Amino acid sequence: MIINISWHASRFFKSVKNKFENPHQKRINRSAIHFLLWHFGYYKDPPFEPLKDHFCFPNPEEESLSDKPRVTWVNHSTFWIEAFGKSILTDPIWNDRCSPFSFLGPKRLVQAKPACESIPKVDYVVISHDHYDHLDYKSIIQLHKLHPQIKWIVPLGVKRWFSRCLPSIKRSNLIELNWWESASFEQLTFTAVPAQHFSGRGLFDSNRSLWMGCVVQFIQGKQFYFAGDTGYNPIDFQQIYSNFGATDLSLLPIGVYLPRQFMKPVHVNPHESIQIHQDIRSKLSIGGHFGTFRLSSESFERPPYDLYCALQAKGVDPKDFRVLKLGQCINW
Repeated sequence: MIINISWHASRFFKSVKNKFENPHQKRINRSAIHFLLWHFGYYKDPPFEPLKDHFCFPNPEEESLSDKPRVTWVNHSTFWIEAFGKSILTDPIWNDRCSPFSFLGPKRLVQAKPACESIPKVDYVVISHDHYDHLDYKSIIQLHKLHPQIKWIVPLGVKRWFSRCLPSIKRSNLIELNWWESASFEQLTFTAVPAQHFSGRGLFDSNRSLWMGCVVQFIQGKQFYFAGDTGYNPIDFQQIYSNFGATDLSLLPIGVYLPRQFMKPVHVNPHESIQIHQDIRSKLSIGGHFGTFRLSSESFERPPYDLYCALQAKGVDPKDFRVLKLGQCINW
């Protein structure tokens, strides 16, 4: 393994008082007070176009060929990518709750597909940040027991969590990256790229670790981009395109965006997801980060519908930005 550090690695975020911040979004009002304001109805969105009865996002049934790169939407932000003999998971969560408690917090409303134990091999896992719906303790432990050879690609500061919660992990299997740093292996390279978000798992660790997206490049010439969680700005995604060119596959969030005033700094809505799709010249994008846990004010049916309406307004073919069923596998 070789770690390559780009010359501009430190230009796109800075640490103040041992905390990370977004360079293009200086103020993010996400304190406990703002959270309570949301739940007491302070943030109100204008009326939305009602959902059409029996709306179903266009999703052609097709056979996925095992000898070509494949992607499966497992649930939430968990995608399973199979390409050139390698198996990669993003932000794996199979837990019943995304919470520090087993009895409290957002509860799973649909089952992940496939089950964790049904995935025959996992070579790499990408963790975008340390929030409970993206870094899940039970799922990490289960994956480590099933596939102890996994190499974990994590953002700056998250290595401490793994060392504490998974002390048996080999040091060589835990790779921590700053923005624009790369970890290269025999057949593929992982590069951490900027995201506009935040981090923290408790009351006293807000923004103590970094958040990231990740571009994965295969020596065979294919590459995919996993955005993690992010708000939109007109700089980061154009920079990703400038560094990597057009992306074959992009895994983009389309949910958890209402109320808009509260969510906008850190979560894109479907319209902004399409803007990312266009900024990075994605050949195929797939929506995630919705439909599993209730983490915001919009209904489960809203993100695919709003995405479809925004695709029509922008003149983007739904075949180029898809919404899959849980467990659905397609080629890319």
